[in-house]
Formats: sequence, C-alpha cells, structure tokens
Amino acid sequence: MSNNSINKRLLVGQINGLFGVQGWVKLFSHTNPRKNILTYQPWHIEVDGKWTTLEIVKGRVQGKTIVAQLKGVDDREVARVYIGIDIYIERSQLAKLPKGEYYWDELTGLEVVNTAGVELGKISYMVDTGSNNVMVINGKKEHWVPYIEPFLINIDMNTRKVLVDWDEDF
Repeated sequence: MSNNSINKRLLVGQINGLFGVQGWVKLFSHTNPRKNILTYQPWHIEVDGKWTTLEIVKGRVQGKTIVAQLKGVDDREVARVYIGIDIYIERSQLAKLPKGEYYWDELTGLEVVNTAGVELGKISYMVDTGSNNVMVINGKKEHWVPYIEPFLINIDMNTRKVLVDWDEDF
C-alpha cells in the first residue's frame, strides 16, 4: 500500500444542524454504528481550502441524531458556520482490523475475477442491504455480489484482486 493511501482522509460524516443554544451541533454519521463518529479524535475539516482540526468536548446520541459540543464553540452563532462541513479522519485513526477483515473503502477499486477466470470489473462501492453486505462491481455490466461465503472466495490485497464464485451473466 502506498504511503499516500495510508494517509488518505476518510469521510466519516457531516455537521448538519444546530442543537440547543450553547453551540452544540447535530451530526450526520457514516460510521457503523453511527455513534462511533464520536470516538475519533480529532476531526479534520477543510475550511476555505485549508485543513484544520476540530476537537469534541462531549457528544451523545440524541433521539435519531447525534449531537456534539465542539471545543471553543459555545454559542449558536459560532456553531452556525460549521453547518454543511464534512468531517474526515486520518486513516491512521482507524483501529487495525483482524487479518482478513477490511474497511469498505479499502475494497473500492479492487479487480474482481470469477472462478472461470473472467474479469467482472472493479468494486465501485459496497452496500449494506440489511441482510448482508454486497459488492457493487462495474465492468461490461453491473454485478451485485454478496460479500459472504460461498460467493466471496478470496481477497488478495497484494495483487488487488478479489476471487468470487459468480456467473458473468448474472
């Protein structure tokens, strides 16, 4: 893996509203579970083309949303400037996963080949269907392959290839 991809920032959410009068903000979270966004410190944000960090003083689940108090932000008007700001973390802030487990963004772009040796395409993105996760693979056509055995046979991060048991016509 190149140094560049290790240092890549990952989008984990967005500040999407105000909460209360003391400068708390509402968050939209891409993490799973959603409240995990609060466990990453600091957050990296881009303001006027410059990267800076935000620290969370406190945060919690509030009904269907997640709210946080940002360091140095203690009133509604100051907090208002952050609405719509995307929240990123550095790849180094992620926990190391057990061998054979991967974060979804690590799978994006991998070449997918079936057991007959046919290249199906590259993983465009992953989808959680509720019952299981699915690799959306784009090549000559789009394939939705469940990210579970027996369909998923092997992931080789060195060759950046995924071997699946999946018919090219399906």
